[in-house]
Amino acid sequence: MWRPFFLQKIMTDKDNEELRPSKMRGVAFPKAKYGVILAVIVIIVVNLIYYKETILSFFK
Repeated sequence: MWRPFFLQKIMTDKDNEELRPSKMRGVAFPKAKYGVILAVIVIIVVNLIYYKETILSFFK
């Protein structure tokens, strides 16, 4: 059956949505925004620990 190019592209995109390996399909991955929030929190905590004396010297 003949189809225009753009319809073939749409149909093949729907067929190829699941690209994860078969062993990883059952693993629930967290949303990306939670990873970004966690990374920002870790960076802030590490900087607070590393620069604790410098930060406290501003309040004296």
